[in-house]
Amino acid sequence: STGQSKGRLLDVGCGTGAFLNTMKISGWEVDGLEPDDTASQIAFNNYGIETKHPQAIYTLADGQYDAITMWHVLEHVHDLQGYMGRLKKLLKPNGVLFIAVPNYTSADAQKYQQHWAAYDVPRHLYHFSPQSMEVLITPYQMHISKMKPMWFDSFYVSLLSEKYKNAGFFGIERAFFIGCISNFKALKNPKRASSIIYEIKMLDAAL
Repeated sequence: STGQSKGRLLDVGCGTGAFLNTMKISGWEVDGLEPDDTASQIAFNNYGIETKHPQAIYTLADGQYDAITMWHVLEHVHDLQGYMGRLKKLLKPNGVLFIAVPNYTSADAQKYQQHWAAYDVPRHLYHFSPQSMEVLITPYQMHISKMKPMWFDSFYVSLLSEKYKNAGFFGIERAFFIGCISNFKALKNPKRASSIIYEIKMLDAAL
C-alpha cells in the first residue's frame, strides 16, 4: 500500500484500462503504457484513457509517480535491467512499485515441473522467485516491503498445467486439489504462492 488515498499512478502493460479507470474514479491521476493497439483503443473508447507505447518509459519525466504497477508484465520485458532503472527513476522518493509475477518455486510449480503453465516459454522471457526478485532490485537500492499471494492464480495455472501435461485434457478436479494445496502452503509462507504481488520501496524510505 502507498498509504495514500490519491496520487499519480503509472500502470505498465495496462491492457484495456480497467484497472486504471478504477483508480481514476478513486481520484488518482493515471498514465498507462500498452503495446497492443487494439487494447489501447478499447481503453480510450471505454474510459477516455490515452495510453502510450511501452518505449515511452524511457522519455517520461523522472520522480513523478507515487505508484507504479506491473501486473504479470515484468516476465515479458526484454530490457529487464533498463526497465528496473527507469522504474526507480520514475518513482517519487516515497513511491511504491507493485510487481506481480509467477513464482517458479511455488508448490504447484514443483508439482507440475516442466508442465507448469506459468513457464509459458517463449512468451515469458524471465522467471522469478522471491530470492531472485531480491537479487534483481537490490542494486537499485530497493527492497521488498511486502509479499501478497495471488490466490486465484494457483487454480488457473494448475488447470492449464493439467491440460499441457495430459495432451489437452482438462483435469479440473485434480487442478482444483493442487491449487488448494498450493494456497494452503502459501497461507503459512507467502513465498510458496503460485504468483506473488511484490510491494517494493526505496531503501531510503524505510529509514
